[in-house]
Amino acid sequence: MSPTTERMLNRVKAIYMFINESGTVTTQQLVDEFGTTQRTIQRDLNVLTYNNLVSSPTRGKWQTTSKKVKLA
Repeated sequence: MSPTTERMLNRVKAIYMFINESGTVTTQQLVDEFGTTQRTIQRDLNVLTYNNLVSSPTRGKWQTTSKKVKLA
């Protein structure tokens, strides 16, 4: 696995864990927390949404779904 892919997967996992621990968060909170661009956060959220791990109850706000996840 390339270092870039590994870095992205680690960030996606960290974003999921942050949302899971915080409850509902805004996209801007994620940008501030992870020090990346809004576009990068949006791409990562798209991965999580595609895998049914997060949902957006209202525009710009995110929360985890009830899907069971095993974190290693």
